[in-house]
Amino acid sequence: MIRVDFYHLQRSPLEQVLPKLCEKAYSTGKRIKIQLGTEERVSFVNSLLWTYSEESFLPHGSKKDGFSEEQPIFISADENNPNGAVLLVLADGAMPSLEVLQQYERVLNIFDGTNETSLNAARNYWKQIRELNGDLHYWQQNERGVFEQKV
Repeated sequence: MIRVDFYHLQRSPLEQVLPKLCEKAYSTGKRIKIQLGTEERVSFVNSLLWTYSEESFLPHGSKKDGFSEEQPIFISADENNPNGAVLLVLADGAMPSLEVLQQYERVLNIFDGTNETSLNAARNYWKQIRELNGDLHYWQQNERGVFEQKV
C-alpha cells in the first residue's frame, strides 16, 4: 500500500516549503524525484535548490544537467524515474497516474490551498488514491506556517 502525504499550503509559498521538505527527505538517505507541472518550473526549482540557503546543500539535477541516474534528487516534469527514487515529491499540479505512484514507497503532494483550481485538483486526486486503498495523510499549515496533521 502506498503512502501519500498531502501538504496544503496556506501561509508559505512552495519556494519556502519545498526545500525544507526535500532536506528532511534527503536526510533519510533515500533517492528523491521531484515532479513538477512544466519544464519551466523544473528550471526554476533546479535553480531554487542551489540558492535557497547558504547553510544547506541539496545535491540535485535535471535532465539538462546530465547523469540523471546518479542524481540523489532528480527534478523533471515527466513520469520517468531514472535515478531509481523511492520518494516522490509532487508540486505545481503534477499528478502522475496511479500506476506510477505505486512505484514509490512514499509520495508527498504539495498543493496551493489558496488557489481554487489547485485545491479542487488535490481533492480529486485524494479521492482517486483513496479508491486504491492508499494510506493517505493530510497536513495543513497553521497560522505560524507550521504543518499540522489533520485527521
